[in-house]
Amino acid sequence: MRFETSQSLKLGQSMKLAPRMIQSMEILQMPLAELEERLAQELENNPTLELRDGDGEPVVEVPVEDASADVETAPLRVDEQHGEADFERLDRYENDHPDIAENEFDEPRQSPREFDDGAMVHRVRADGERDAKMDAFAQTPARSASLVDQLRGQWALCDVDKKLRPLGELILQFIEEDGYLRTPLETIADRAPVGTSVNGTVDGELAGAVLGQKPVTADLERALQALQLFLEPAGVCARTPGECLLLQLDALEDEGQSLGWPQATYHNARTLVKDHLDDLMQNRLPKVAEKTGLTLEQIKEGLTLLKRLSLAPARRLIDANERPIVPDAIVEHDETQDRYIAYLNDAHLPSLRINEEYARLTRDKSMQKRDRDFIKTNLVNAQWLLDAVGQRRHTLLRVVEKVIHHQRDFFDYGPQALKPLPMTQVAEELGVHVATVSRAVSEKFIATPRGVMPLRKFFSGGLQTDGGEDMAWEAIRQALRDLIDGEDKKKPLSDDALSDALKAKGMDIARRTVAKYRDQLNIQPARLRKVF
Repeated sequence: MRFETSQSLKLGQSMKLAPRMIQSMEILQMPLAELEERLAQELENNPTLELRDGDGEPVVEVPVEDASADVETAPLRVDEQHGEADFERLDRYENDHPDIAENEFDEPRQSPREFDDGAMVHRVRADGERDAKMDAFAQTPARSASLVDQLRGQWALCDVDKKLRPLGELILQFIEEDGYLRTPLETIADRAPVGTSVNGTVDGELAGAVLGQKPVTADLERALQALQLFLEPAGVCARTPGECLLLQLDALEDEGQSLGWPQATYHNARTLVKDHLDDLMQNRLPKVAEKTGLTLEQIKEGLTLLKRLSLAPARRLIDANERPIVPDAIVEHDETQDRYIAYLNDAHLPSLRINEEYARLTRDKSMQKRDRDFIKTNLVNAQWLLDAVGQRRHTLLRVVEKVIHHQRDFFDYGPQALKPLPMTQVAEELGVHVATVSRAVSEKFIATPRGVMPLRKFFSGGLQTDGGEDMAWEAIRQALRDLIDGEDKKKPLSDDALSDALKAKGMDIARRTVAKYRDQLNIQPARLRKVF
């Protein structure tokens, strides 16, 4: 193999995304709650932005000659082949225009220094000003503690034999995200470092560390029992779902009399979990009654108690950080004209404008160039932000209006009247790229007379019924849900029967498609839906 170098010329075309375009796409894709946070952050960080007084004054245009004149401001065009814009191209843009990238979007790059104000360490630029980015990092809330860290904190406060404490720490290293211990104790013993033993202490050190011993399985079993007894919520550190339920039953039984549960119910529930959990999961209640001698009523009473329990109780300790659903748009019915009207739900967003005083300062020749450039940069960024927010409002409202036009039957008659609506069709009607429509509907919700629902729900394919009507996949799923809701629970419909029932309504759906949609709706198969 021979290596050599050579020079060549190549002619090609490539697309570069200006930072303004990237910001516009990001703003368009943000849901309302996230956009509110972004605007509040920009208001705090950009001194040229201020809250509007609500007097309806127009937004001040930036009267500065800034470096952004060289930045492309034409409507966004993305790769027609892939349909998505590549955010990583910003790196190439900055490499090709280092002067613009530095002057417009970064503060002067100077060596920072640190000082301690008694509370935290701050980074300061050489000109004496504090580094806003580092301050933002310092003020960012810390991540919530992981499950294992929280369990370790509980274990450290437990009043247990000090010989078991290091073994408990060892076991907690193998706890999984749902709180289960699926690694066998024998494997934990083999992987334990030498010295993790319960042979006593020598000068504060484990004697095992001196003797070079490893823990035995019996020692780990004692430590595991202590973990299961003391740690909360009950059921953590269980090895199987059955053990998890039994641990919760033990904890619940202490308050059982006050809740009105008879002792026999706990005994029956414990028997069901210990010996017949698999049959319960498969809804084979008559078989369980035959094996245990219990009546169906007694079994159902035990199941009612078991429904109070959780197969993954440790998830209560994990902060899911779920955002509340805030609709980005609202659709209301105008009865006088029999039409639906859409408007954006952004009245509570901070109304921002550019501070006129800062705009005048950019024309003050007596100001130092560094200060004037700083104000110019912030004014440009502020104007870009306001333009992006305005573009988002305009695009989102147009998309919602198109949805109302094409899905009028849904608003009148409900989910079963949804029609197929490809994003490409809406994009063509609006004169934008399909990627713009995709970002406009991403993570957006709208409030309608039929309830709050994702905007993306209105965009899907479908099929044509025997009657020649177009029906969206979502409408078919709703028809399937209605069939299951109206079935005889003692004789639930099988997937084949559901397929036949849909075909009788003009929807030719195969059995495997019915099973797929049923899974998407989180509906169990017929044998598990049966009620005895």
